[in-house]
Amino acid sequence: MSRMPWRPVVVATMTFGWCFAVWTWYAAAGLLLQAQWQLSGTELGLLLASPMLTGALLRLPAGILADRYCPRRLWQALLLLQTPPLLLLSDVETFAGYLGCGLWFGISGVSFTLGTRYLTAQVAPAQAGFALGIFGIGNAGAALSLLAASLVADQVTLLLDAGTYLAGLNVLMLLFFSWGCPAPVSRQTIVEQGETPVTGTWQQLLGDSRIWRFSLYYYFVFGCFLALLLWLPHYYMTAYQLPMSQALSFTLFFVATSSMVRGLGGYLAERFGSRTINWGVFWICLGCLFFLSYPPTDLVISGIDRQVALHIEINVWLFTALLFVVGIAQGLGRASVYSLLYRYYPQQFGAASGIVSAVAATGGFTLPVLFGLSQDLLGIYSGCFMLLYGVLALCMILMFFANQREQFQRALARARADNFLADDFSEK
Repeated sequence: MSRMPWRPVVVATMTFGWCFAVWTWYAAAGLLLQAQWQLSGTELGLLLASPMLTGALLRLPAGILADRYCPRRLWQALLLLQTPPLLLLSDVETFAGYLGCGLWFGISGVSFTLGTRYLTAQVAPAQAGFALGIFGIGNAGAALSLLAASLVADQVTLLLDAGTYLAGLNVLMLLFFSWGCPAPVSRQTIVEQGETPVTGTWQQLLGDSRIWRFSLYYYFVFGCFLALLLWLPHYYMTAYQLPMSQALSFTLFFVATSSMVRGLGGYLAERFGSRTINWGVFWICLGCLFFLSYPPTDLVISGIDRQVALHIEINVWLFTALLFVVGIAQGLGRASVYSLLYRYYPQQFGAASGIVSAVAATGGFTLPVLFGLSQDLLGIYSGCFMLLYGVLALCMILMFFANQREQFQRALARARADNFLADDFSEK
C-alpha cells in the first residue's frame, strides 16, 4: 500500500473546517437576533435554514464542475466568493436582509463536494475511505463558531461586527490553502473487489436507484445532523431554560464529538463493511430518538386507597447523553456512506457526491423549518425529535424494500444466466 499523502489531507481538512465554520457562523449570530426581532419558531427555523438552501442547490453543479475542471481552483474561487457576505453582515438591520446574507453564506456548503473530489485525486483508491473520513472531521469547524459565539453571547453588535475580522481570516485561509495544497494528480481508478462501478453521465446517475438509496442514508446522518446543530441552542434555552452561553457549550459538545469520529467511521467501514455500519447507526439512533421524543408528562394513577402522581421527564444530563450517542452514531454513518459511495462511483465521484450531499443538505434546510412548525402547532418542545423519529423510521422502511428489490434483481439475473433450457433450445 502506498503512503498516505498527509499534507493535502491535512490542509484540505483545515480549509473545509474553516468553510464549515463560516457556514454556521451566520446561524450562531441569528440566535442572538431572535429576541431582538421577536421571531416565532417558524421564522427562526427559516432564518437558520437559509444557508442550507443555497448549499443544497449548488452541490450538484459543483460536483459536475469538479469532475470536469480542477477542484483546487474551484475551491480557491469559493473562498474568494464567501468573503463579501462576511463584510456585509455588520450592516444588516432587517429580517429580509439577514435572510439574503444567509443565502449568500450558503455557497460555503459546496466546500465538502469540492474537497472530497480533490482528495480522491490525491490518495490511492485503497486509502480513499480513510482519507474521506479524516476530511469529514472538518465538520468540527462548526464548533469554532459555537465557541466564539458563546464567548460573546450577550453582545449582539460584537458578534455581527466580527464579520470584518472573519473576512480577513478568510483571505489568510485562501493563501494558506493555495500554498499548502498541491494540484491534484491523475490516478488510475482501482475498484474494490466485489463492487460494480457505475459509469455514464450525471443525468444517468439520477436514474440509478442506488444513488437515491445512498442519499437517504446521508439525509439522516448529515441532514439531520445539520438541523440539530442549528436547532439545539434554541432547544436548550427554551426547554431547559439555560443561558445562551451554556446552550452553545452543550451544542459544541454534540458537534465536536460527532465530527471527530469520522476518521474512525472510515476505518470501521473498511474493516466491517459500510452497510453493517449504516444499519447499526440507524438502529442505535432510532432507540435514542424514541426517548428524546417523550415530552415532560404528569400522570395521576388511581390506587387502592390514594392517587399516585408521577412526573416523567428527561433531565438535561440524560438528554445530553442521548444526544451524545446520536452524534457519535451519525459521525460514523457519514464516513461509511462516503466510503460506500466512492466504491460504486469512482470515476464520477464529484457528481455522485454532489447528488448525495444535495439531498442531505435539503434536510438542513427543511428540518429546522419543520422543527419550528412542530413547536408552534404541537406546543411541545420535543416535537422536533418526534419528527426525526418519523423521518428515520421512514428512511429505514424505504431502504429495506430497496435492498430487497436489489437482491431480487441479482438473484433473477443469476437465474437467467444459469438457465439450462436456453442452452438446450440454442443447440436445436
